[in-house]
Amino acid sequence: MVGLGSTEIEFACGKRMKNRFMLAPLTNCQSNEDGTLSEDEFNWLTLRAKGEFGLTMTCAAHVQQIGQGFPGQLGIFSDDHLAGHRRLAEAIKAQDSLAVVQLHHAGMRSPAKLIGSTPVCPSADEETGSRALTLQEVKQLRDDFIAAAVRSQQAGYDGVEIHGAHGYIVCQFLSELYNRRDDEYGGTLENRARLLFEIVNGIRQACGPDFLLGVRLSPERFGIRLAEALRVCEQLVAGGEIDFLDISLWDSFKLPEEEAYQGSSLLSHFAQLSRGKVLLTVAGKIMTAEHVRDVLAADVDFVTIGRGAILHHDYPRQVMNNDSFEPIALPVSRAHLAQEGLSETFIEYMNGWKGFVADG
Repeated sequence: MVGLGSTEIEFACGKRMKNRFMLAPLTNCQSNEDGTLSEDEFNWLTLRAKGEFGLTMTCAAHVQQIGQGFPGQLGIFSDDHLAGHRRLAEAIKAQDSLAVVQLHHAGMRSPAKLIGSTPVCPSADEETGSRALTLQEVKQLRDDFIAAAVRSQQAGYDGVEIHGAHGYIVCQFLSELYNRRDDEYGGTLENRARLLFEIVNGIRQACGPDFLLGVRLSPERFGIRLAEALRVCEQLVAGGEIDFLDISLWDSFKLPEEEAYQGSSLLSHFAQLSRGKVLLTVAGKIMTAEHVRDVLAADVDFVTIGRGAILHHDYPRQVMNNDSFEPIALPVSRAHLAQEGLSETFIEYMNGWKGFVADG
């Protein structure tokens, strides 16, 4: 009997993934202050590759210093970061896992104290104290995303994912709520999505046809409307430049928040898209083997695992070997998390998640 999720898949770029499990890009606050790779980060990620994740993705790695979103964030904005990334990419690939960097910029979600300056946004935002990017700065932002992808390729990674979800800067450009520009990057959805498509096209042109390229989007919250998220996905598929869509659903089994779309699950709206050669993955409360089975059965190509991967470094192996697998019950002890490769810093970060870490 073939284990659940164990079958190989091939991306349009030619890269092969040995199974249907991707490690979610998880914030963990355990890299060095200057964005260079730490031993803790290296250990956390390589242990997941050893645990049979077919694709091991880094946490969000910022493409500009001013785009840092949290302390201890991995950077990809400088050649000073290359040595650590080379080491990490090589170690992940040695486990027959695809090595992928998530490219990120927090925009208005960058804490001013952390970056030492005023955070930036498509338009000025009073609540966060962010200032609007100039047109030249928008173009520089685009170029820095592309440069970070080139740097990732130089480091030996198989590919990159553009973080366009969760209210970070690409998502801010997509959102009518935060993007009130009156130039070519604001107004219509076509204009608000322009930055994303220029980044996608620029990376494909700079890194070539064999480089794995994905985009993460979230279809709700932060002023994103479901209909517009679906249109952006359709346009990404039609453009023929990306290999996979990574849709962060928060909960893979929920109904859409917008009443007009509640005739079917949020997941189904994306699974039903005509996707051509573009593969689809989703994330959001996929915890048990039964959840994995249900999501894959909904015409999703592979699953993205977050909390399950924190709890079990070998989550894919557990599911492939046991079609009734359920993760350890929450809350879990600090000792368990340490055993699973989390540093003290990461464990303390997880302690902020209600009901995740046991007291004492």
